[in-house]
Amino acid sequence: MAEYFAHESAIIDQPCEIGAGTKIWHFSHVMAGATIGRQCVLGQNVHVASGVVLGDNVKVQNNVSIYTGVTVEDDVFLGPSAVLTNVVTPRSHVSRRHEFQPTLLRRGATVGANATVVCGVTIGRFAFVGAGAVVTRDVADFALVYGNPARLRGWVCWCGVHLSLPPIGDPQPAVCSACGRRYQFTGQTVIQVDDAEPGGER
Repeated sequence: MAEYFAHESAIIDQPCEIGAGTKIWHFSHVMAGATIGRQCVLGQNVHVASGVVLGDNVKVQNNVSIYTGVTVEDDVFLGPSAVLTNVVTPRSHVSRRHEFQPTLLRRGATVGANATVVCGVTIGRFAFVGAGAVVTRDVADFALVYGNPARLRGWVCWCGVHLSLPPIGDPQPAVCSACGRRYQFTGQTVIQVDDAEPGGER
């Protein structure tokens, strides 16, 4: 007996790997060769293509298609109708299956509703892509981006709360108002400077 749940309307092509505790809801399709981790939730009308890898505790909301070439690490959230692509210059009359570009969503990242992630980019750890954004380049760890094209608008804690960072050169760390984690701004990136497990409970 399967250790995961799939609604009777879902299509699960074999062979594929689906971890214990995962739930796959109405009209979703998991293709042969896909790998889905433990405790994931795939909402209604989700498509997971062959070769896709989803880590543990990934939440995929309704109407999301995840195409070949996409890798999603643990604890990632994909909002409703988010779009992930795998070809830069698609044409109906030109086969470009050999040109799929890899896309990586690192641990804890969030991609908001109706956002589009153009293939070939990496979304950093615990980064936050706002609703409706069009991501055309890599996104740093803990970065907040939105707009078309998506641009850096600030920084967020692992819990998703906006960080108020001190000026560059100020040695005082930023402290999250919600969870108390501390961060340092290096001028290009933000790093967590306390000893709490990034993404773990205190």
